[in-house]
Amino acid sequence: METLAQFVQKKRDKLGLSPSGLAKKCNLDLNTIEEIEAGKELFLAVTVRQNLAKGLRCHPEEIRVYEKDISTDLVSPQIIESLKELILKGSGGLKCPKCGAPLVTKIVQMYDLEDNLVVEPKAHCSKCVFQIH
Repeated sequence: METLAQFVQKKRDKLGLSPSGLAKKCNLDLNTIEEIEAGKELFLAVTVRQNLAKGLRCHPEEIRVYEKDISTDLVSPQIIESLKELILKGSGGLKCPKCGAPLVTKIVQMYDLEDNLVVEPKAHCSKCVFQIH
């Protein structure tokens, strides 16, 4: 089966766009496009998916079918919730529950529709495909 990275690259090539050109057309950061095409991003935020679909001239669901939510398939939800709590508390040195490699963590701050601050923990493994989104 085709991967998300392959799908995006193929659609971009058919449109005759460079990664930079696609980023501009989608109003996305070039780094985001590069991470998707490198296979580092396996699950996209709704707005990223919508912008990418607009730039690739396809429906967002065409992209969604290639996304993988592998973190919940491989690791129990309890472990993922525990890791999220540790990230929010600022704990360092967290290890991937799948392979034991260091986790790269960050806390994303955004505002909801009522202008309330929302914080969300995110992480990805430095070696394998595990991620928390």
